[in-house]
Amino acid sequence: MPKVGMEPLRRRALIDATISAIGERGSLDVTMSEIAGRAGVSPALAHHYFGAKDELLQATMRHLLSELGADARAALHDATGPFERVRAVIAVNFSDKQFQAETIAAWLAFYVEAQRSPALRRLLRIYAVRLHSNLMSGLVRVMARGEAERVAEGIAALIDGFYIRRALKDGAPNAASAISVIEDYLETKLLQQKADQ
Repeated sequence: MPKVGMEPLRRRALIDATISAIGERGSLDVTMSEIAGRAGVSPALAHHYFGAKDELLQATMRHLLSELGADARAALHDATGPFERVRAVIAVNFSDKQFQAETIAAWLAFYVEAQRSPALRRLLRIYAVRLHSNLMSGLVRVMARGEAERVAEGIAALIDGFYIRRALKDGAPNAASAISVIEDYLETKLLQQKADQ
C-alpha cells in the first residue's frame, strides 16, 4: 500500500535529482533510470509520476520558474522605490539559491533544448516576459517608456550572459561581481538619461 502524502515528496525528489544530473552532466543527456537512482526511487515509479523524460524535464523547468517567480515576488514586495525594484530583480537572479552551479547548468541546458522543444521554448518565453515585466515595474518610474524597454532588454541580456559565462567556467559562481557589473550598467543609463534631459 502506498504511503499517503509521498507523491509530492517523490515528485520533488525527482525534480531535484533532475537538476543535479543535468548539472553534473552539463546537458539534458540523462536517463530516467539515472534520475530515479539519484532520487532513491525505481525507474518505474519515475515513469508513473511523470510519464516520459520530456514531461519530467518540463516539470523541472516549471519548478525552476516557480521558485524564481516566488523569490522575485518576495524581493519586489520589500523594495521601497523604483531603483530598489530593479536592483531587487537583479539580485534575485544571482541569489545563493538561483546562481549555483547545478541550477546554472540546468538553465543553460534548457536554453539549448528549447531550440528543438516547443514546450520548453514556451516556458523560456514565460521567464523572459516575467523578467521584462519585473524590470519595467521600476524602470518606467524613472525613465521614458522607450528607454525603459531598451534598458530592461539590456539588463535581461546581461543576466542571461552571466549565466552562460558562468556555465563555461570552473569554480564557484561570483554573484557579487555579476550584480556589480549590471548595476553599473543601470547607473550609467540613469546618468545618461539625466544628462539628456
